Amino acid sequence: MIPFNKPYLTGKEGHYIYQAVLSGKISGDGVFTKKCHQWFEQNYGFKKVLLTTSCTDALEMAALLLDIQPGDEVIMPSYTFVSTSNAFVLRGAIIVFADSRTDHPGMDESSIEVLITPKTKAIVPVHYAGVACDMDIIMELASKHNLFVVEDAAQAVDAFYTDKNGVKKPLGSIGHLAAFSFHETKNIMSGEGGLLAINDERFIERAEIIREKGTNRSAFFRGEVDKYNWVDIGSSFLPSDIIAAFLFAQLENLQDIQAKRKSIWHQYFNQLEDLQAQGKLILPSLPDFASNNAHMFYILLPNLETRTALIEFLKANNILSVFHYLSLHKSAFYENKHDGRNLPYSDHYTNTLLRLPMFYELEEEQVAKICGLITTYLK
Repeated sequence: MIPFNKPYLTGKEGHYIYQAVLSGKISGDGVFTKKCHQWFEQNYGFKKVLLTTSCTDALEMAALLLDIQPGDEVIMPSYTFVSTSNAFVLRGAIIVFADSRTDHPGMDESSIEVLITPKTKAIVPVHYAGVACDMDIIMELASKHNLFVVEDAAQAVDAFYTDKNGVKKPLGSIGHLAAFSFHETKNIMSGEGGLLAINDERFIERAEIIREKGTNRSAFFRGEVDKYNWVDIGSSFLPSDIIAAFLFAQLENLQDIQAKRKSIWHQYFNQLEDLQAQGKLILPSLPDFASNNAHMFYILLPNLETRTALIEFLKANNILSVFHYLSLHKSAFYENKHDGRNLPYSDHYTNTLLRLPMFYELEEEQVAKICGLITTYLK
């Protein structure tokens, strides 16, 4: 069986975990947590980062930091993982779903402004497959209407956006806040894990407090207060330093991991181009302003029936491929809360997008086999 995903070990994960244990501190904010924080701040220019137990937790922290209240409206794509929405629903927010782009599953930036009302508090762009949303449009809307922007960059580590002035910016460094995932399916992973990036300095102090159960414990350990106390709402969002140790080994090998994944991505693209020319499928497209971090490789098929049959055909040939999100505006939980607008492109990707195996140790021969079987079936 060629699996859909296989976690990759760089070689130092176990060694660093052992070092973390020997340090005598394996709870949150240990030696390796600090190393990871420093790595992200130095390499991507985030003003402040905080490791979390998941990207979901990072998004929930963002909702707390923005003081989302019952009745506040938050705009986000319908074609996304449930965590994007859940983080704000937990605070009582009303989710206003935007449709996807015609050329990419990311949210249609041109559809956002008509969704803004006096109750709108935030926009949450999701950088689907590590491909940037048009952040110039989104940040200009946020400035015009006095809104916050939280980048859901779960899939977007080491991905970039080129703004209208030609300046290349890391995804997650543009909005007021951003959330990343290190789930085992991501380019850089620690099994579970996430990170909150804080680009607006007014949120830094409170973020530390919320992350530490609502206490000023972090300030206490830096010697800034003589005792720590309960000063705000919060929860326990800190990962173990064992998780950070695993993650740091991955970060040290980021460039090698990215180079291999991009090579696999281009192998897929080159071998399936003929099928696109024949109108059998559609390959991923990149807007001019976006880079490709090779988080995933997907194809778009003519309809749901073709996709379902192809999944079964590949499975019968020992290849595991998967569809992705189901439109949240049609979910059992939110369907009756949605405002009733039709979101055709979100539904289009729900029914036609198929993700192919993508992991570091995927061999050229395996990619060729997958592409050959897809070609055989569609022809």
